[in-house]
Formats: sequence, structure tokens, C-alpha cells
Amino acid sequence: MADDGSGTIRRQLPGDVVWRSVDRNTRTPTIRHMSSTTDLARTLKLARRRQGVRTRELAERGMHRQALSRLVASGDLERVARGLYRVPASPISEHHGLALAGGAVPRGVICLLSALRFHGIGTQLPSEVWIAIDRRARRPALKYPPLRIVRYTGAALTEGVRVHRVEGQTVRVYDIAKTLADCFKYRNKIGLDVALEALGEAWRARRFKMDELDHYAEVCRVRRVMRPYLEALTR
Repeated sequence: MADDGSGTIRRQLPGDVVWRSVDRNTRTPTIRHMSSTTDLARTLKLARRRQGVRTRELAERGMHRQALSRLVASGDLERVARGLYRVPASPISEHHGLALAGGAVPRGVICLLSALRFHGIGTQLPSEVWIAIDRRARRPALKYPPLRIVRYTGAALTEGVRVHRVEGQTVRVYDIAKTLADCFKYRNKIGLDVALEALGEAWRARRFKMDELDHYAEVCRVRRVMRPYLEALTR
């Protein structure tokens, strides 16, 4: 027990880091710090996972969010995205940005240049994460990584989606055939040369089946656009 000189007695509870302030006149205790050593330890344990820890997980487990603030202030944790924390030494993969985007936008689908990069097709190294969302969906509020939002509708949004695990996080990515059809649909955004490069490389490596591509070309309404290029491939 100690007097801080302001007429308030500070009392530390045994076995905890919770402090209570007791005013001499009113004798009414107030909580000064809410996070216990137990919460700190449990938060760190969760944060050491490859996918890190999210603020909503703490609430679901009955743990106080202030543990995150204290661990960040002490340097034991770092904030890598809104609501997502990791220990600084956490391993980061080549597709780290996709893991963050997938966690922040669970209904989104990695598309176009980012999908090409994920599948190892072409020479593009996008500085943004290209992600498809429903045209009526609210734009994600994510500072990092920077997102390039593309609005999809109907079957163009829902078909060709494959679920992958990246750094322990669920990430939805369009498959190769669907991505190629998308590249032709959005050729004015990414460039026709990029679409042709991806199509030629994927065909030579036998990364897709022609009937699959034909189906997605119909879904994306680019069958006529793609026909002369596909005919050139199969000659």
C-alpha cells in the first residue's frame, strides 16, 4: 500500500498486476489496470501462432483487450493489421500480404495480378493485393497491405474459388483457369500483354484444361475476345 501524494492510496492486489485506487475521503476503489499476468501470458501464447491473434479472439475467451496494448508497448507484440497482432519474430512467408488480406476480408477472393503471383504464373510483382468483392460490399478499411479492389457480381464472383492456407490463415484465391479469364475481362486494367503472357505460360506448363477455361470465359463473357488467342495456342 502506498500514498502517491495526491490523497489517493494505491493498493496492489497479491498475485496480480491489477491496481486499485482508493480515495481517502470516499474510500471508493477504482480499477487502474485491468489486464492480469494470466491474460498477458495467454495473449502471448496465442500470438505465437503463425496466424497471430485477433482482438475478437480475446473477447471470445473472456480476456481483456488491454493485454494487447501493454504487450505492444513493451515490444513483445506488433500490430500488423487492424485487429491483428503477432510476436515480432513470427515467420513471414512470400504471401504474407495475402494472409493479412484474407483475414481482414474473409468474403473477398484474391484475383488478377495477385492470383497470378500466387500461382507462380507470369512476371508481375504487384505492390498491392488485388482482391475481388461483391459490388454491394463495403470497401475494406485496411491500411496494410494496400488493396486493389475489383467489384465482381454473380457467378463471376463465386465460381472458381479455391481455399488455401497461408500462414495458418484461410485465403480464398481464384483457380488458374478462372484467373486467366478474369485477366482478359479486365485487360484494360492490367494490360492485354499481361493476359497474353499468363495465358501462354500456363498453357505451355499445362496448368489448366481448355474446357475449364472455356467455361470461365463464358462466365466472364469474354469467349469472343479470347477465341483468336486460344485458336493460336492449339494450332
